[in-house]
Amino acid sequence: MNFNRRNFLRGTGAMIALPALESIGFRRFLSAAPQLPPKRIMFMGIGYGVTAETWFPDIEDKGPAYKLPEGLKPLARHKKDFTIVQGCKHKFSKEAHWGSTFWLTGANKYGTPGQSFSNTISADQVAAAQFGKHTRYTSIQLSADPSDRNGHGLGDSLAWDQRGKPLSGWNSPLQTYMKLFGGDDMPIAQRRALLAEERSVLDSVMIEAKDMQKGLTKSDTDKLDEYFQSIRDIETRLSKAEQWMDIPKSKSPVEEPDKALLGRSEIEMMYKLMVAAIQTDNTRVITYREPGSGLLRSLGANGNAHNTSHYRIGTVTEESSKLRDKAHSELLASLIDNLKATKEVDGSSLFDHTVMAFGSNIRSIHYLDNPPTLISGGGANLKLGHNLVLKSGTPLNNVWLTMLQGIGVNAEKHGDSTGIVSELTV
Repeated sequence: MNFNRRNFLRGTGAMIALPALESIGFRRFLSAAPQLPPKRIMFMGIGYGVTAETWFPDIEDKGPAYKLPEGLKPLARHKKDFTIVQGCKHKFSKEAHWGSTFWLTGANKYGTPGQSFSNTISADQVAAAQFGKHTRYTSIQLSADPSDRNGHGLGDSLAWDQRGKPLSGWNSPLQTYMKLFGGDDMPIAQRRALLAEERSVLDSVMIEAKDMQKGLTKSDTDKLDEYFQSIRDIETRLSKAEQWMDIPKSKSPVEEPDKALLGRSEIEMMYKLMVAAIQTDNTRVITYREPGSGLLRSLGANGNAHNTSHYRIGTVTEESSKLRDKAHSELLASLIDNLKATKEVDGSSLFDHTVMAFGSNIRSIHYLDNPPTLISGGGANLKLGHNLVLKSGTPLNNVWLTMLQGIGVNAEKHGDSTGIVSELTV
């Protein structure tokens, strides 16, 4: 007899506790190999860039035997676990104070005729469209206090949706913790009623909007189409909320953070929460737009993120810039430690199934060529442990495409990519 496993279990739930029944292939189901841990992707953006003279390895010192520069020395114990990619650029990059707005998109600011600003989908959201179906949060966007946006540019996070519209971010470790693990005091029945009310409002709005379609100009039709897409996005969010309403939140593997964290301690806790989020499979896609001036203040450095980015050799601004780089590398090293120490059910580590990028759209000062790009994680079969120097002007989107394809995302192109970076693949 042929039985569908799902129908069988659903239709005769009481038999779950019975012995395995070889005659209907039950033993095959019980002995089937467990699913492999899921793939994850994370991006950490730092806005104004780095101290070019002390962060980048020598371009002549290529391959795995390169000498770690001063700015990367705190990562020495993980040298085999990350690769520095040099030579890339977003060809449309012209904003020397926007290190994040186009970092994951590579979009042309003037790409939409008649508009002074436009963006396109970010690399994380390409992954989220495929991976987000299986998790409570399709993706998670982390950010810092809105007042600390120096060097990041427009947007509330690193993420931009398929229409090139900004996605909001969680702005503190405490907010992030509560979203992931905090209890919800509102009864489920009341939450259901609120969702039903939101759906009712959406339905009414859609009916009225459709009645307006007749006789509109093309420009107005385009605006209305964009409006409809916004409604569909809300519908997707409501469906997701309904899907997970009856599923309790995960137990937190970390303690609730202090609400007064700033700068270095803030980033350190956000990194711990990022690991906790993927460990509990709350999401598989994370971006983090990190604080700039707050980090400098927490390090006792002089100046804000903007002044520090305009460092001059031999001055206090250069020392502040180098101090910031050292802190970032120390924090990254701890993040990698944590990913390696956190085990999957099959005995492998989170690091083995995660790929991540750290960097900025700005190299340093006002320079937009060769932006700092550090790639790590064992989840995409990338060539780690190298100083990889590509042809000058290689699209940075080629790197993002390589990462996306490496973790199994169905993407043939991203932005202005011209193909994957074969030198980065194993």
